[in-house]
Amino acid sequence: MQLSRMRGMTAMYHRRFFLDVNLTTVLILVLFVVGWWGVEEAFLLVPVVALIGAVQTAFDSSYLVFARWYAAYLERYLDERLGERIHVAAELEATYLFELGSRKIVTIPTGGGFTWFSYVTVFYTVIGALAYLFGLALGWDTLMSAPLPIILLYSGGLYGLTIASLLVGIWWFVGGEGERRLERVLEGRFGEALPPSEATD
Repeated sequence: MQLSRMRGMTAMYHRRFFLDVNLTTVLILVLFVVGWWGVEEAFLLVPVVALIGAVQTAFDSSYLVFARWYAAYLERYLDERLGERIHVAAELEATYLFELGSRKIVTIPTGGGFTWFSYVTVFYTVIGALAYLFGLALGWDTLMSAPLPIILLYSGGLYGLTIASLLVGIWWFVGGEGERRLERVLEGRFGEALPPSEATD
């Protein structure tokens, strides 16, 4: 039942990821159209929406990683009890999507093991970053014509949250803090600190 629940979570957060990507994309395109219609303040909302979308989709990915770790250990546990190598979903995911327990930027491996899943993540990340910068560039004159308190509030808030998101993301994903926490708990319960992708090797 727990394995079924974790597999349900992986499916749900895959759907959630693309729902959030699609929602962010539509909002950004609408803001660009509104900005080009003459409401140039709309351009300044594009970086805000792009940042929110990036943080939200990274959150979706963090839950996907959580569910995959637990599912991988449950599969190993069940196979050990059965004495057979039956559950191979974790191995397939590690090979086809992305490997757990390795250094990566959310789901993009910094070493080997690049996949189509990794490329899709890179694609949406680059598009989001370009939209962020493009919106800021198009709205720059509008921002600079605003009262100084508005300029400081907008710039400080946007840049501050952007930097904070990058730093926390580097700590949690690239530095591996999130996956280490999962591994400590699962190792304490199941033993053997093996990456889930190696659980049935």
